[in-house]
This record gives sequence, structure tokens and C-alpha cells, in this order.
Amino acid sequence: MTIFDRGRDHAIALTRIVVGALFMCHGVQKLFGVMGAKGAVSITTWPSGPAALIEFVAGALIIIGFGTRIVALIASGEMAYAYFVAHQPDGLLPIQNKGELAAMYSWVFLLLAFIGPGAWAVDRLIASRKQEQALVDA
Repeated sequence: MTIFDRGRDHAIALTRIVVGALFMCHGVQKLFGVMGAKGAVSITTWPSGPAALIEFVAGALIIIGFGTRIVALIASGEMAYAYFVAHQPDGLLPIQNKGELAAMYSWVFLLLAFIGPGAWAVDRLIASRKQEQALVDA
């Protein structure tokens, strides 16, 4: 077992936490008009309002690792939608249409949906408690 194998769950967790925090910052910026935003967006404004809400809530849930796989899949879909609706009409490739960030978030969240939250996640605590309860009940 290499150091890469031993550190896998921790590396996934750190990636999950950092990407979730960065994603949440986008939601905070849009919802509250802070961190260099030109103003706040109403959650009823389509599509930026619901997108901001998804970014804020999904980012927070991904940070703590709660519902990670489903939440990451939703965030991935939101970023894919953002790429194809907001960026792709300006050019075919992400480098041409300034959609690199949306594409990267979409793929990272899709990866998290498949590999799970890694270490230090609420999902892991819930799973271990269910497993302990199943042993007690057996």
C-alpha cells in the first residue's frame, strides 16, 4: 500500500471541503452582494437566483459531507446547465467562451458523486452509526 493509497480518503475529503467552500462563495456573492459582487440577486430571478441558492446550500452541504453524492450530482447538473446556457453560445470550447470554471466544477462534482465524500464527512458518521445499530440489533 503506497502513501497515495493510505491518503486517498483524506485527499478526497480535503478536495471536497475546498471545492465546496469555493462553490459556496459563489452563492454567497450572488445572494448577498458581497465579495466583489455588483449587487445581490433575488432568488426569484431566473436562472441566477435559483443557481445562487443551489451554490450556497450545495456548497455548505458538500463542505460538511452531508448527502454528498446527491448534492454533488445536483451541483454538477447546475454547472453543466450554466456552461451550456451561459457560456457555450459564446464559443465551442471553454477557453473560448470563459466557461472553464463551470466545466471544471461540473466534472469535479460529478466525480464526487461517484467516489463519495472521503473522510471527515457526516455521511460517514451516519453510515457507521447505522452499521453499529445493525450489529446491536442482530
